[in-house]
Amino acid sequence: MTAIDAGGETKWFRTHRRNGRLRARLVCFPHAGGTAALFHDWPGRIPADVEVLATQYPGRQERIAEPCIEDMTELADRITDALEPRVTGDRRLPLVLFGHSLGSAVAYEVARRLDERHGVVPDRVIVSGRGAPHAGRGGTLHTLDDDRLIASARRLGDLASSAYDHPDLRPLLLPSLRSDFRLIESYRPRDPVPLRAPVTAVGGDRDPGCRVAELESWSALTTGGFESRVFPGDHFYLVPAEAELLSLIAGHL
Repeated sequence: MTAIDAGGETKWFRTHRRNGRLRARLVCFPHAGGTAALFHDWPGRIPADVEVLATQYPGRQERIAEPCIEDMTELADRITDALEPRVTGDRRLPLVLFGHSLGSAVAYEVARRLDERHGVVPDRVIVSGRGAPHAGRGGTLHTLDDDRLIASARRLGDLASSAYDHPDLRPLLLPSLRSDFRLIESYRPRDPVPLRAPVTAVGGDRDPGCRVAELESWSALTTGGFESRVFPGDHFYLVPAEAELLSLIAGHL
């Protein structure tokens, strides 16, 4: 069964549970301009006793009336606050965080806060399609006009980008894309703290936004062990390589 929490602190997550007995919890964070829908098919393709929390950032889909968040500190603080009751209420459940692109930075910041504020160390943090925070390059894509911003996003890979060509959808989608790029391009933490959680870095071998060598930068941000895995594909390799990626994730659950 799939349930979507609404209202209050749980509006941050689409919660997917297929049976009453839980063995582990997987929290997922999407890319810039992305939504919780990126992970829609995942619950049916991993063990049924794993709860999947797909994070929904403000400013899109059912949260479109809310302003987007353009500051990483605020975003990570609010997600951590929403997640805390779940992860501290049942500490025996293994916890894995997965973030893609922008979501990798969010996963890192949430993992750090869970440990520092609540003593919860994820069993694994899986970061995808982005180098570590200290290796960030900044950027100015968020300052481009609409057409050039969309073209820049498309150069990373095509993931349902035809929606930006629809005259009714374009004005609904562009604000979150631009805000997310502004957030991640202004995110330059000084001396980021290594996680106690082990880290797995994954990416596509033809990703124009994250070279394979950049994935190795995450090894400096963990004292719990590091590994990396490369799949065929571009920035959105995780769609065609979904089965292989979910096999890797399930192995850590």
